[in-house]
Amino acid sequence: MSEEEQLNNTYIIRPNFQNKFRPAIVKECIHAVLTEHLSGKDYNAEEVTDSTKMISEEIKIKLKDMGYDRYKFVVQVVIGEQRGEGVKMGSRCFWDSDTDNYAQDLFMNDSLFCVAAAFGIFYY
Repeated sequence: MSEEEQLNNTYIIRPNFQNKFRPAIVKECIHAVLTEHLSGKDYNAEEVTDSTKMISEEIKIKLKDMGYDRYKFVVQVVIGEQRGEGVKMGSRCFWDSDTDNYAQDLFMNDSLFCVAAAFGIFYY
């Protein structure tokens, strides 16, 4: 094999700057999906399960379309009835702070609240 034909390594240890998970852009995407699905809707306990699945799947598809190569996504969506009570949510994750990140957004109306979080984890 001559020097011109020598192949470079194809493995990627870190994402380049353009392909890093960007929470601000992802938050806008989440906000758009929540607004599209939940604007003008009232809380219905029988529809919540299907709605959370549909919203989380659409967020995941849109994230994949954004071109984040070699990222794995975890999307969590919680919908609850608006009763004037407080809700606290937390999550923990073991990740590489240089490559991994998350974004979240909140949607509220008079009848319901929805919290959606998307975690982007770089796959080595």
